[in-house]
Amino acid sequence: MKNYFLSFFILFAFISCENDAGLEEEIAKIPIDFQVDRFDMEFAKASPADLPKLKAEYPFLFPARYPDSLWIAQMDDEVQLELEEEVQKTFPDFQPEKEEITSLFQHFKYYFPEFKSPRVVTIISEVDYRNKVVATDSLLLISLDTYLGEDHKFYDGMQVYLKKNFKKEQLPSDIAFEYAQQLVGNEQGRTFLDQMIHYGKMLYVKDKVLPFMSDARKMGYTPKEIAWAQANEEQIWRYFIEKELLYKTDNDLRARFINIAPFSKFRLELDNESPPQIGQYIGWQIVRQFADKNESITLKQLLTLDAERIFKEANFKPKKPE
Repeated sequence: MKNYFLSFFILFAFISCENDAGLEEEIAKIPIDFQVDRFDMEFAKASPADLPKLKAEYPFLFPARYPDSLWIAQMDDEVQLELEEEVQKTFPDFQPEKEEITSLFQHFKYYFPEFKSPRVVTIISEVDYRNKVVATDSLLLISLDTYLGEDHKFYDGMQVYLKKNFKKEQLPSDIAFEYAQQLVGNEQGRTFLDQMIHYGKMLYVKDKVLPFMSDARKMGYTPKEIAWAQANEEQIWRYFIEKELLYKTDNDLRARFINIAPFSKFRLELDNESPPQIGQYIGWQIVRQFADKNESITLKQLLTLDAERIFKEANFKPKKPE
């Protein structure tokens, strides 16, 4: 009997892999066309005489409240010049990144047929890490100076929990998150559970549009952090239940378990060992279990469901430590 179930499991896994491979082949055939404009390079090569042309081509980068003298001065600014040099070293050719973005857009197009690929513009933002990626319906801005590598000298003095994701490998995940935010919309409730499911939905979008990316990169975790989250999933869930946190609306729960921070705040000795945003991680696992049990519900439909339904039908069972 044991051999029978083992054989069935192997057959099921084989069929599943075959189906996944077929789906990815189908998605890879979706035509996607978009342009990448290296504004960072154009500005680096520009002289004051080129400013009118740049303003005509990129009006959204030149707010009317700023005089031309500011942009002309920036062309010779020492910090700006050094940023331009370092960005050019890290991104001499944007083709590898364009291929990753193309695949990402193909997946968005497959799951959301109304998706239209935007114009992609690369910029230098003086390391504005709060706006590494900005997306609208027709435009995607990427601040390349926030992806130079976590050990880059420009990030000296910044907190490790922030700069650990200042690397080019994290770019597709950041782009996916920007679009996932737009698809999921604003939070519909005020409870801790609402917040967890809200972010869990966005991470589940990453599962679909970045199928080959590791869970660590989707979360913005280091390998050690994702291993901690996976190993302690049951204990984290037990803590949330025993402290009766799911339906609380305390504002500090967001700061403790949802927002980016050095670590999650259980108010226990283990806090310094824990990764940040553990509430997002648990919400992700709940959404995953719901989706596994409701395969007939499309991704687009799932994003519209309220947190309570997802939670109840998921019948969430955290992983036990091995």
